[in-house]
Amino acid sequence: MNKLYKTLTIGLIIAITFGCTSDFENINTNPNTTTVGEIKASGMFEPLLYNGAKLWLNYSWFWNNELIQFTAFTGGTTRQEHRYFISDGNWQSVWNTYSRYGNNVSHMYNLSIEQNDKSLEAIALTLKVLYMSNLTDIYGDIPYSEAFNAQAAGGTTKPKFESQKEVYEQMFADLMAANEIYATEPLFIKPSLDGMYGGSMGQWQKFNNSLYLRLLTRVSGRIEMNVGDKMNKVLNDPSTYPIFTSNADNATVIFSGIDPYQNEFAVTNEGSFTSSGRKLAEQLIKMTVLTDNSNMQVYEDPRLAIIGKKNSNVSENPNNIWIGTVAGSTEEERTTVDFGTSWLNTAVLARAESPTTYMDYAEVQFILAEAALKGNISGGETAAKEYYQNAIKASVEKWAEFGQFSETLVLISNEDITIFLASDLASWDSNDNKEELIANQKYLALFWIGMEAYHEYRRTEYPKLTIGDGTIFNDMILPTRFGYPTTTMATNNANAQAALDRVQGSNDMKTPVWWSKQAIE
Repeated sequence: MNKLYKTLTIGLIIAITFGCTSDFENINTNPNTTTVGEIKASGMFEPLLYNGAKLWLNYSWFWNNELIQFTAFTGGTTRQEHRYFISDGNWQSVWNTYSRYGNNVSHMYNLSIEQNDKSLEAIALTLKVLYMSNLTDIYGDIPYSEAFNAQAAGGTTKPKFESQKEVYEQMFADLMAANEIYATEPLFIKPSLDGMYGGSMGQWQKFNNSLYLRLLTRVSGRIEMNVGDKMNKVLNDPSTYPIFTSNADNATVIFSGIDPYQNEFAVTNEGSFTSSGRKLAEQLIKMTVLTDNSNMQVYEDPRLAIIGKKNSNVSENPNNIWIGTVAGSTEEERTTVDFGTSWLNTAVLARAESPTTYMDYAEVQFILAEAALKGNISGGETAAKEYYQNAIKASVEKWAEFGQFSETLVLISNEDITIFLASDLASWDSNDNKEELIANQKYLALFWIGMEAYHEYRRTEYPKLTIGDGTIFNDMILPTRFGYPTTTMATNNANAQAALDRVQGSNDMKTPVWWSKQAIE
């Protein structure tokens, strides 16, 4: 993969970031610049898959967990994302990163057509939607139809920004086009390149259509998107639109543990990964631990000891309990709330072989549970409960496989899952607000899956987060979006400003994205 990794690097160097880089013209006209067009489509696939998987882990750890209160960097002041200290440089970095992947996968798509590689043509469409959906979900309106075409005939360095509605409609069309190609069972030429599905078009098709359900759910608050009709079309014709049916279908990239096929945090020590900075937040602890009337911890979510680790310092945590730090704490509070707080489980999450999941079966079942409860699909509350319990079981079973890697062995039995489903943490029957229950448990199940929990929170406004007193950098408002970078506003101002005018907002982190609950209400 070293050769392939270098190939992707070349691609990233020349990637077009929607016409927003100051040296755009030079990059596109310099005759001494090597272009990715000189390689095979298959030469781009493996780096896109593996490096994309590393990106998913990194953004989950760096951005999602801090914004959504899975963790908080209270071990110092070098990182303050949990206090919403997010700069234009951050906006630029995130914009450029997703754009580079969108550009490279679009180029792979073009190459696949030129080289008549139908398998990679379909995969490119799926991956394009995967990357670009995150870009639009973070920023709002973005270029889509005119993105990455500066070198094509009639292309532009100043692409128009389309509304999120238009972007979603185009993403849906791309996923449906990919589904049709997968159905023809095209040959994946070299299965060993595919560390997720081994070249199985059937498995990729399930991922493609499950991703479609994810994005339908994202816009389900918008009546004009006719989400119920679209979901039922999929569910009523499983032979045409197969979706995940078990954890065996999970979109999980497997790492061998040998460089460069390693987990993003393979060479990261426990201090830099968690104990010196990112600690488990009290929001996560209160949703996974039950206490009695005397405030004794009497029961915990069976997944907690796999994703987390108690602080073993007896002087800081003499009772050996789960302690969460305070997300959004003030500078004065920081040292106090950091005392004795629990860590991420480095032995599990930062193993060289630890895989990345883009999407799993549990998420699909949560999607169906919510859809049934709201009447978007048939079955009502009876079906919703079954989907919900399937989702819980799938999530716990997924994490149970990693219990063997914890410093203290964690084993989870079927009885443990039954007990959890009957507990006050997860019981369907003992929770009156079923919509909140589904959203809360989905939030937990999305741990370590990219930016999904952040997206879902803005869509549902669950779980009910406590915004800390130290979140002064965005006026104590959890970022509703990221702003367009300064370079974007400078080099493509007319189109970027038109996008802001369309949503009647400022270029800040307080303007809600179109599909969010805040925008709809």
